[in-house]
Amino acid sequence: ALALGVDTLELDLQVTADDVLVVAHDAHIPAKRCLSRGGKRLSGKTPAIRQLRAKALAGYDCGSLVSPRFPRQKLVPKARIPRFEEVLTLVRRTHARGQKVGLNVETKIVPGRPKLTPTPERFAALVVKALRRHKLLRHTTLQSFDYRTLAAARRLAPKLRIVLLTSESTTDYPALARRYRPYAISPHHAWIIRRDVVALHRLGVRVIPWTANTKRAWRRLVGLGVDGIITDDPAGLIAYLRGKRSQATSTEPRRSLR
Repeated sequence: ALALGVDTLELDLQVTADDVLVVAHDAHIPAKRCLSRGGKRLSGKTPAIRQLRAKALAGYDCGSLVSPRFPRQKLVPKARIPRFEEVLTLVRRTHARGQKVGLNVETKIVPGRPKLTPTPERFAALVVKALRRHKLLRHTTLQSFDYRTLAAARRLAPKLRIVLLTSESTTDYPALARRYRPYAISPHHAWIIRRDVVALHRLGVRVIPWTANTKRAWRRLVGLGVDGIITDDPAGLIAYLRGKRSQATSTEPRRSLR
C-alpha cells in the first residue's frame, strides 16, 4: 500500500493475552489464511487471539495460503500477524523518507463478547500509549463500531480524531454527529446517499465509506462527494481516480475532483 502511494493505512487491532496490540481483523486465528506453528492446516475451532500470548501468536504462518476472498493476493510465506508497534515503526520510517501517510486504526471490540478483548478503557489506553510513544497521535484517526473505546480514547487524548463506524442499516447520521462530535463517519458504502453527505458536511463532519472494491461503487461514491474511500483494492482505486482526474483536466480544466 505504501509503495502504491496511499494517503492512509486502514487497519484493525486485536489484543493478545499479555496485552500486546496486533494487527488483525478476526478475533480468532483464521483457519483459511493461517497455518499452525508446525506448518499444518488448521481445522475446527481455532484459538482466539486474546487467548494467546504474543510470542505464541507469532508462531502462526499467515502468509503461505491464498485467501479465498483475494485470489490475486501475493503470498509472503512465513509472514506472521504483526504487532501494532511494528507498523508504527514502519510508518515513522516512511515519514522520515518524506512520505506522509496517515493511520486509520479500528478497535475490534464487541460488547457481547467481553472475553475476546480487554475493557474498552484498557483497549483505548493501549492504543493511545502506543501512538504517543511513536509521536503519531496527530497522524491517526481512531475508528470503531463500539463507541465506548472512542469515548475512552478521547478522554485520554482530547485531540485524537475519532471516526464512527456504522453498519448496514438506516442511520440518523446528523444525530450521531451532534452527539459524538467525530472527525468523520464511516458508513457501509451502500448505505449512504447524497442527502446524508450534504447534511454531514454542513456539520463539518467528513464521510469515509467502507469497503468499496468495484468501479461501480467508486463511481457512485465520488459522485456523492465523499471525502475518502476505504478499499481492499488500493491499486485499482488509485488507477480509477487518476483516470477521473485526467478526464476532468482534459474536458473541464477549472473543475477539480474531491
